Amino acid sequence: MTSDVNTKIKKPKLIVALDVRTLEEARNLIEILSPAVDIFKIGSQLFTSCGPAAVRYVQAYEKEVFLDLKYHDIPNTVANAVEAATYLQPSGHPDIKNTHKSILMYTLHTSGGKEMLEKAASTVEKTAQKLSIRKPLGLGITVLTSEANGDNIQNLVVQRALLAKEAGLDGVVASAHEAALIRKELGEDFVIVTPGIRLKDADAGDQKRVATPSLAVLNGSNYLVVGRPIVKAEDPLAFAQKILKEIQNT
Repeated sequence: MTSDVNTKIKKPKLIVALDVRTLEEARNLIEILSPAVDIFKIGSQLFTSCGPAAVRYVQAYEKEVFLDLKYHDIPNTVANAVEAATYLQPSGHPDIKNTHKSILMYTLHTSGGKEMLEKAASTVEKTAQKLSIRKPLGLGITVLTSEANGDNIQNLVVQRALLAKEAGLDGVVASAHEAALIRKELGEDFVIVTPGIRLKDADAGDQKRVATPSLAVLNGSNYLVVGRPIVKAEDPLAFAQKILKEIQNT
């Protein structure tokens, strides 16, 4: 089964990272941002605190889930984990109309090796077929944006992106600085998700390879991930709309 997600996006879509600890904080952000944001990222903090309930909570608002748990273990363990992630659909939830909706995307570390990536991709494919649901997009983590630029970082990112594609994944997570090269080498159908997005002159925090929404758009990213700048903003919706405006105007 192939994914029905359209990877040829004219303008990148915004993903807001729910970098919070409780479902109540997540609910508050989803309600505030729902008029403008359709995809929310659940990472290790919220998932560790609240578990699968966090995923189903986002789905209850009929929003998409980017499950960013960065799996990295022996192939069988990772395969079992991504199989469980594929089962995270809102089936039976009284507030859900579409019972065939899967999570949108999940992440694995490409440093786990080709065997691990291949087994994960194959398992997700078979599980989605079994459940008759959309196949979640598998994304390989290349190099974290918290790592500083080095002489060989672009080559390393492209090598890992190529490995991800060879292993059957749908795309990668990479900074905007490497996105253009990935797009050139791997083509238009390969998904690029870009974290470390900041408005011009904003504080980078612990991120080293940050970029503006405009740069990410120009370099070919499909999805832009923004967490703390929106989550911690005095007016999260207004800040999200500001980013969306820059995306549309680029």
